[in-house]
Formats: sequence, structure tokens, C-alpha cells
Amino acid sequence: MASSQTLIFLSLLLLLLITYTHAATKVAPGPTPAPLNLTSILEKGSQYKTLLRLLKETQIGEQIESQLNNSFSGLTVFAPTDNAFSNLKAGTLNSLTSQDQVSLVLYHVLPRYYTPEMFQTTSNPVRTQATGNNGVYTLNVTSTTSQLNVSTGVDQTEVSNSLYTTFPLAVYSVDKVLLPKDLFGPKPPAAAPAPEEGADKPKDKTPSGKARAPSAAADASASGAGLRRVGWFGAVVGVVFVGSFL
Repeated sequence: MASSQTLIFLSLLLLLLITYTHAATKVAPGPTPAPLNLTSILEKGSQYKTLLRLLKETQIGEQIESQLNNSFSGLTVFAPTDNAFSNLKAGTLNSLTSQDQVSLVLYHVLPRYYTPEMFQTTSNPVRTQATGNNGVYTLNVTSTTSQLNVSTGVDQTEVSNSLYTTFPLAVYSVDKVLLPKDLFGPKPPAAAPAPEEGADKPKDKTPSGKARAPSAAADASASGAGLRRVGWFGAVVGVVFVGSFL
């Protein structure tokens, strides 16, 4: 009986020892990864102050960060440097409406994640997140093993370097601001104004309610008729006068 109790006790002790050893060998969970933050990525680059200001003023920065942490497709951002904005024609940004500034910023954001290799097999034109009266704004991206070019139809530039390329976000630095054709392309010529009603008709300068002056032909005709009446009257008087002497 004592031997049986000892065996049970030893079995329980061994089971407890195995359980404790297994629990001790479990790896502690690592820290939860912080949400992706485009602002912090650009701040580390130290040459994107103008873009950061536009992201804040248009509130597109908050929109991008919300999409990044709730998207299965990811995002790609082309980030113009401060020099790129400085090379724009003076007053370009100030001439844009608030909505146009939003469209300009969104034109630099693609609605999915692209690596340089993925651009090699992507069909052009590539959709952006900007939209306008003519629909979604697009651009063209051409890629080789050593170079990535972006063209808008107004300007083009090379991707100078990659700031971040881990899914779900890719950020590429560009040396020019990407100008969408819908905002910066040539404007269609303005239509000619329609002629005013009655503009081709000669205006009657005769004062209202007054008879028109007779023309020169009418005056001549009237004068001729008067002379003919005087001539007939003279002939009749002459005949009568001659007859009185016969």
C-alpha cells in the first residue's frame, strides 16, 4: 500500500515538473508593432518639409495613415523633395484652390503597394488617388533594373531613391513635383461669344413717329410733273388768245 502511494506521489511530482519546464521554455511575446506613420518616415528624410506641410494642411496625411492600417492592398507614395517644390514657377501652389491642392497631393499616392520590380510588369497608365471632372488622374511609370521613371504628360522625373519599401507602404523620393495634366495641362480655347440678336440688321436712324424725308429721285419726279402741268396750261391760254384775233 505504501509502495503504491509512493508511486502515485512520484508520478504527480514528475507531471508537475514537466508542466513547469514547458511553461518556462515558452518565448515571451514580442512588442506589438507600431502603426505605420508616413510623417515619421518623411521626417527622417529631412528634406520633405513642404510635402509634410501640405499633408497636414490638406489632412491627407491622416487619411493615408488610416488607409495604411486598414488596407489589404497597401499604398505607394512619391515624395517630392523641398528642392522639387522650389523649382516650381513662383506662385504655383498659391494659385491653386484648396480642392486643387488636395488633388495635387493625392496625385502622388497610388492605391496599392508597388516595389520597383512590380512596376516592370504594370500596365500604363497607373491610377492615382486623385480624381477630377474627367475621372481618376493617372500617370505613367516605366521601370528597368536600374531606373524608375514617372511621367504625367506635363513633366517627368526619375525616382532618386527609396525611403521605405516594406508592405503595406512604399515611399519613393522624386526630384520634381508630379503635375497632373488636368490641372496644369493646356487649357482648351474659349468659345467665341454668340452675336447679339439683331446685330447684323441695319439700324433705322429715323426718329420714331416722323415721316421719312423724300429721296432725291422722288423730288425730281415731283418737279417734272409740276413742269408738265404748267406747260399744258400755257398752251391752252395761247390757243384762246390767238382765236380772239381771228
